[in-house]
Parts: sequence; structure tokens; C-alpha cells
Amino acid sequence: MTLERNSTLLRPSARSRFRRSLSALMAGLAAAAALIAVIALILVLIYILVGGMSAMSLSVFTEGPVPMGNPGGGLRNGIIGTLILMAVASIIGLPIGILGGVYQLETNTTFSRTLRFFTDVMNSIPSIVMGLFAYLIVVLPAAEISPGHAFSAFAGGVALGFLMIPTVMRTTEEILRLVPVTLRDASLALGASQWRTTLSVILPAARGGIVTGILLALARIAGETAPLLFTAFGNLNFNMRLDHPIDALPLNIYNYATSPYDNLHHLALAAAIILLIIILVLSLASRYATRGHSAE
Repeated sequence: MTLERNSTLLRPSARSRFRRSLSALMAGLAAAAALIAVIALILVLIYILVGGMSAMSLSVFTEGPVPMGNPGGGLRNGIIGTLILMAVASIIGLPIGILGGVYQLETNTTFSRTLRFFTDVMNSIPSIVMGLFAYLIVVLPAAEISPGHAFSAFAGGVALGFLMIPTVMRTTEEILRLVPVTLRDASLALGASQWRTTLSVILPAARGGIVTGILLALARIAGETAPLLFTAFGNLNFNMRLDHPIDALPLNIYNYATSPYDNLHHLALAAAIILLIIILVLSLASRYATRGHSAE
């Protein structure tokens, strides 16, 4: 009698079998979705590499664009322009984003909660809206002062910098929350002020996560095209001045991909490959820097 009762208790019930079956089904669907996403990504990469590698040569990096319909030409202007725009955007967006994330963590006021809400809203704003905003506050006033210098690299950097701010701000706040409270308490117990604790203890401890957030922001702005159409505008001539229109790889991709010439289609794919390389180099450099800091 006792053995029968024990065997009944050990036997899985119908509800338990249903839960296990449902769990296995959901796990299978999740794995299938992940596999489909990976396959789609691989197909896109293969298409870009196959079409773009045929146009990759030294002239792509050393020559500027040529008039449409003529053979040859390169992406030198777009490569230099993209790096300049990312540098200007970083100068504008990183300090504001990091300091804003620190403020949201250190304070718990109505203003900080409102700021956090609008930061989340800004993360979902289409990039073309930010481009229009930069057009209204930078390009139009510049057109009234100097009509020939309305579109500029600075305006493009402002648009991309504003796109970076919400990503960096929210990432910085969430990473700082992961720093153990004991580090803060120990610093305050030794007599350090709150700002000194944040600057010398909390931020260094969270450097790796903050760098990751910066990379996410750079990855987002590197391929943005719509804001640059309203601000940087593009330039067939080589330019490194911030008060003149400037070319960029996303603009090259947009203009060349919509052209009727096959050689420009291949150049557009080559520009996409170069963008991927830029993001890859940044990622590897940040991982190396973070690993070196951890070893210390």
C-alpha cells in the first residue's frame, strides 16, 4: 500500500506534463526565431561582401567621387567625413550623456524622474526628426548669417550628437546602478565628498559598461543618413572644415544605391563594408582597453 502511494506521488501529473511540453515548445520557437535572425544577418553580410569586395581597391580609399556615369572614383571624402562627424558628435553627446546619467543616478527628484522619462522618449524618436531639429536650430540661423555656409559638418555633428545623448545617458545610469553600494559607502566613510566619490570611485568602476554604451551610441549614429540630408548635405569636394558641407559614408550609400549605374551600386556596398569595419575596429579597441583596465 505504501509503495503504491509513493509511486503515485512520483508519477508526473497531467498539469506537469503540459507545462513541460509548453516549455519545450516555447524554447523551440525561441531557438527557431534566433536561427532565422542569424540566417537573415548572414545573408545580408554575404550580399554586402560579395557585391562590395569587387569594388574594394586602394583607389576606394584614396580617390574622391567622380561625376555619375564616369568609371572610377572612390570613397575618400565619405570616409574622412564620417570620422569627422563621429568626432564632433562625440564631443557634443558624450559629456552631456555621461553627466546626465550621473545626475539621474545621484538625485531622486521630480525633475530627474521627468528627465528619465523624456530620455526614454528620445530613444525612440526617429532620426529624421532629430535631423529636422538640427536643421531648425543650426542650419536656418546659419543661412541668415551666411547663406553659402548653411549646411555644414558642424550641423551634422550636432544632429548625431543629440542622437547619442539618450543612449549614453540611460546606459550610464543603468551601469552605475550595478556598482556595489559598498564601494560608495566605503568612500563616504573615509571622508570623501559625494562628487569625489562619484568621480574617483563609481565612474572608474563602471568604465567598461560606460564604454559599451558609448559604442552602442556610435554604432547607432555611424549609419544614420536622414539627419545628414538636413544638415551635412554632402560634398563632392574634399573638405575638413566644420563650417562647410561634408560628405559621409551613409550619404554615399544613399546616393549611389539609388543611382542607375552598376559601378556606383558596388561602391555603395563597398561603403557599407567600410562602415562595418569602422564599428568592428571601435569594438575591438574598447574591449582591449576594458580588459587592460580590469587586469590592473
